[in-house]
Amino acid sequence: MGKGNNMIPNGHFHKDWQRFVKTWFNQPARRYRRKQNRIKKAKAVAPRPAAGPLRPIVRCPTVRYHTKVRAGRGFTLREIRAAGLNPVFARTIGIAVDPRRRNKSVESLQINVQRIKEYRARLILFPKGKKVLKGEANEEERKLATQLRGPLMPVQQPAPKSVARPITEDEKNFKAYQYLRGARSIAKLVGIRAKRLKDAAENPDDVTKAPTAKEVKPKK
Repeated sequence: MGKGNNMIPNGHFHKDWQRFVKTWFNQPARRYRRKQNRIKKAKAVAPRPAAGPLRPIVRCPTVRYHTKVRAGRGFTLREIRAAGLNPVFARTIGIAVDPRRRNKSVESLQINVQRIKEYRARLILFPKGKKVLKGEANEEERKLATQLRGPLMPVQQPAPKSVARPITEDEKNFKAYQYLRGARSIAKLVGIRAKRLKDAAENPDDVTKAPTAKEVKPKK
């Protein structure tokens, strides 16, 4: 059968087609190999979490998916410093850092800073040498340390906070699509319109008025 909304395949086989049939008899072996590799990796990184470093909570791109959150690549430098850590030190204690990512809202910054602080509070940090430094675990705490086998602080989708109520007349008359298109147009043309106003203020006689969207074009 076809996949998704694609055309149903109707193959007209020629040229000894039995030789080109693809088989998947190695699937059970691949499953076993993946499991053994996971066990091998967990033993290699022990007592660190088997799932790898801590990842930030990010919004999915595009208008279609931006209502969902997922785990990102790494925390920004601003988030690391706001949590009171150094980016170089953060990598050594299992926190992923992505210097290319930028914070576009205060909410995302606060959520990820709180996530780092919560992880830091749960963390049992083993000392590098014989001397126990500030923030590192003593011998009794190290004995209680166990490796986390499951996902590390999994990302939870926020529950919608909506209450049933009657629809108002303003909401019925509100044209959401036109409003969004207008807002995008304003954001796109803000620089052009600012430049046009500046040129008109400097040279009121030389600058010709450009046609706006509201002006009606003459019929041919």
